[in-house]
Amino acid sequence: MMRLRYSPTSPYVRKVMATAIETGQKRAIEKIPTNPWDPESGIDRDNPLGKVPALILDDGSVLFDSPVICAYLDSLHQGRPLIPPSGRERWDVLCLEALADGLMDAAVLVTLEKKHRDEAVRSQWWLDVQKETVDRSIRELDRRAGDLSSTLDLAQIAIGCALGYLDLRMPDRDWRGQAPALDRWYQRFSTRTSMQETVPADPV
Repeated sequence: MMRLRYSPTSPYVRKVMATAIETGQKRAIEKIPTNPWDPESGIDRDNPLGKVPALILDDGSVLFDSPVICAYLDSLHQGRPLIPPSGRERWDVLCLEALADGLMDAAVLVTLEKKHRDEAVRSQWWLDVQKETVDRSIRELDRRAGDLSSTLDLAQIAIGCALGYLDLRMPDRDWRGQAPALDRWYQRFSTRTSMQETVPADPV
């Protein structure tokens, strides 16, 4: 059985678990709760970057981070691939996945700045830079919402997880107000079993 070092509110972990559900591999993964901020967690032994997710395979080798893990899981199942194997469609999916991951990155950086720095030493400039990245990403995703395939792919999973993280950590950021087409897509997509089963349950 594969083992996943995870944190329950990580959007990257959610992306991996949603992929596992969509590819029928949820039961093949044992989840190991991990606080990456705890020096005793040992995450650095599995991932030198000190981050979750990290997927420990049966032979003891480790895959990280979420794009690699999701691509690996996609290679194991027999259904329609979540990453198209070739052509323009493949690069479109990977590019949208990267955009969604970058949106997650910016939102996580805002969260960390607020959670782990005293207010007196927080950088408002840094927060503003990341928030503008969030807004640009949302505008681009809204522009491309009509291009999201009716057939599930990894980009859609990544986008869904990114938007869910915004709702969790940046609820005062009215992304829906600036992205009505994206909001309509997300309302439909968030009803999928993979999204419902991976809603963060421990928002600390």
